[in-house]
Amino acid sequence: MLKHGILGLLNYGSMTGYQIMLTFKNSLSFFWTAQTSQIYRELQTLKNKGWVTDENISQSGKPDKKLFSITESGREELNRWLMEDDTGFETKSPILMKTFFRGERSIDENIDFFKRIQSSCGEFVSNMQSSPPDIAKYQNLVKNPEKALYWKMTVDYGIMYIKMLNEWTAKCIAELEDLKYESSDD
Repeated sequence: MLKHGILGLLNYGSMTGYQIMLTFKNSLSFFWTAQTSQIYRELQTLKNKGWVTDENISQSGKPDKKLFSITESGREELNRWLMEDDTGFETKSPILMKTFFRGERSIDENIDFFKRIQSSCGEFVSNMQSSPPDIAKYQNLVKNPEKALYWKMTVDYGIMYIKMLNEWTAKCIAELEDLKYESSDD
């Protein structure tokens, strides 16, 4: 799916690999992460498929850079992917897999596990604070600013998901603390 994310970004305009990486970090990272090496590897794959082209740009006093652009066949692939019926509803969850087997660990270890998830949620929400201004910035880059509404929808989903995850972990911690309290009464 990374390839389609890159095609989607390039559909808005030509970018360097570095600009693509920054855009991922500033706008897509709350639902899709990509390492710089993955982005550059995927760009090469997209180029080999004829879905993107690259142009070397000379810079004085700096290393040359490559500017990537989507091709017509790249746009066709992006649109084909957008029309797929598969919603991509993913049921794989490392958090839930680990939770399912947490009975193998002590109550205190499990409380710490859920507290670490809560801490990650807090960090995530703090990192997401920059999303609305970033959306406004990227909105100016596209020819049809209305498209930013869909970007906002993904931010809303991310915020609601993290809120649910935070509430769930609080409930898990409360249940474990109750269990710990009941066990200490025996």
